[in-house]
Amino acid sequence: MDKFLLLHGWGGSDYPHWQAWLASELAKEYGTVSFPLIHHPHHPNKKKWMAQFRKHLQEFRPTTAICHSLACTVWMALCEEGIEEVERLLLVAPPSRHTDIELLKQFFPHQLPKSLGAKEAMMVVSTNDPYLSLEEAHEYQRHFGTQMLILQNAGHINDKSGYGPWPWVLEWAKRDPSVLSEPL
Repeated sequence: MDKFLLLHGWGGSDYPHWQAWLASELAKEYGTVSFPLIHHPHHPNKKKWMAQFRKHLQEFRPTTAICHSLACTVWMALCEEGIEEVERLLLVAPPSRHTDIELLKQFFPHQLPKSLGAKEAMMVVSTNDPYLSLEEAHEYQRHFGTQMLILQNAGHINDKSGYGPWPWVLEWAKRDPSVLSEPL
């Protein structure tokens, strides 16, 4: 049975965000879910976030990790240090490596790790994400050799851009991880 670890980004992913919806759907329909609130989501600290991510990975031992936004950056930083590989990883709306938001400056710029710490990884990006250009999304894709789903005009792929209930991500999560196929 899959064990899902959902990791939120800056500001959290409270309802009506798609991660809150997904956690609820997976818990009631499908499997074991951990959707922890990371320390001070509105004022993140890189060292504390990395320590908490590492702790959740070690204690929960997920088979599938689903990261949104700043969580993607923290995931990459952990991969640079070395983590135990998960079966599947979904990176949704990763920010640019060179994000210049003052409150987040300790997270950037960051290096791209050699590996994403997953047997299977996929990215989901938007054509108009204010935090990542399509050009840089394609650089990520080439570097990691991942599949990538590009959503048209989906902003930062959060509740503010209309991503509360999101059937695609539920179907991605529920599919049999032993069956490698094209993106849904």
